[in-house]
Amino acid sequence: GAVSMSSVVKRNVDPDTFDQYILDDCEIFDVRYPTSDGMHGSDAVHVDPDYSAAYILLKFHHRSDTMVVPLVGHGMTFTLGRGNEVVCACLQSLFALVKGLSFGDITRDPLTFSRRITNDAQMRWLGPEKGVLHLACAAINNAVWDLWSWCHNQPLWKFVVDMDVDFLVDKCIDLKYVTDVLNVADIKLKLKQNQLRKQQRIDFLRYNGYPLYVTAAGWLGYSDETIRSLCRKYLAQGFRAFKMKTGRSVDDDMRRAKIMREAIGDDCVLMMDSNAVWDVATAISWMKQLSFARPYFIEEPTCPDDVLGHAEIAKELNKIGIKVATGETCQNKVMFKQLLQSKAVNVAQPDTARLNSVPEILAVLLLCDAFETPAIFHAGGVGLNEMVRHYIMLDYVMITGTLKDRMCEYAQHLAQHFEEECEHENGKYYPPKSAGFIRMKMSSIKEYQFPNGPVWRNKLQKLCKQDKQSKL
Repeated sequence: GAVSMSSVVKRNVDPDTFDQYILDDCEIFDVRYPTSDGMHGSDAVHVDPDYSAAYILLKFHHRSDTMVVPLVGHGMTFTLGRGNEVVCACLQSLFALVKGLSFGDITRDPLTFSRRITNDAQMRWLGPEKGVLHLACAAINNAVWDLWSWCHNQPLWKFVVDMDVDFLVDKCIDLKYVTDVLNVADIKLKLKQNQLRKQQRIDFLRYNGYPLYVTAAGWLGYSDETIRSLCRKYLAQGFRAFKMKTGRSVDDDMRRAKIMREAIGDDCVLMMDSNAVWDVATAISWMKQLSFARPYFIEEPTCPDDVLGHAEIAKELNKIGIKVATGETCQNKVMFKQLLQSKAVNVAQPDTARLNSVPEILAVLLLCDAFETPAIFHAGGVGLNEMVRHYIMLDYVMITGTLKDRMCEYAQHLAQHFEEECEHENGKYYPPKSAGFIRMKMSSIKEYQFPNGPVWRNKLQKLCKQDKQSKL
């Protein structure tokens, strides 16, 4: 079976009935939050992000009894606003590939289901396994794993760590293209050995939490006083690691780095992030000028696809004690494999909305473990904090068992829009408790739906009015 008997809890739906539920409908929502109004998320490249979600509800109706309440899985991926409608259109196209399957078909072999959408003979030309297609695949798989864990009345992280290891590795984790560096038998052995320590590790997380670093104090569009005020706020809340955005002007970065270092003191960790704005030589020279602030790492110093460029930057910056991190726009597990093989990164930063849900994210976590490189998830976006909270827990419990050099990004601006609000306690995340993965409140979806939700309707009406007045 998919789930070991030792973890049986009262289920919301009996798995023996899954074959009776047919995937026959979906709802897709273009949800956008106007975060650019407050410059939240702003950096050297993304100057005006509106945190957005291409959101899908997968609906499974009972094949014979119309009175039975349908099963509904919630899935999403993340964008920055414009273009979100393209991902929504892709979701509609992908749904046609899986319509008519039973939930039993899907959960007996979730990896085959995942490859049905990632590797369709015609759709794959839009990727393969990258870009808009991959974002849409992630949303659909997220909906499946949300519903599956909800049916078992477990939060996703706990549902995964309780799974039978052989089933998990053989039927859930996508190891295609990475078995040259990962051995399936070794993976199974390690995961089975770690199951012996599972409860001890869960208890540790429930008592001690998982440490966070905060990005929400260092957005590039913030004023100096805002940065100082937010640093004080997050210090008081228990944070001891901070990140600032860089890359617009070296003089401005030096001034802001001085402000942040003075605000947080010498005992706190300071990290930097240029969001791929530099070429290789510029990244090296720029960071040497910022080395006075003792940055722990520089994130995305150059083009995310430039593996050898990252390796050159790492070789030079490691000499002066600065690590190199990347991953938020790393398109798939193969790119992570190459970055790790080439010693191009000291820190891997998988993005839970860009990678293809549980099948691919677990593969990347196993790659990080094999190359002894910490995975520090990217979480700057709507829903990302909620998603990473599950993955850091299962990474610790199931794979690594260590917090050495580990932390997780905290960049939370929109927690109130989710059914299980994801807030830190003293600069730490604790294990999620609600069954399922993440679910946005339907009231928020309706309010922020683009372009006809009330928030955007009012905003667009004001813009039209201003435009007319400017032409008078």
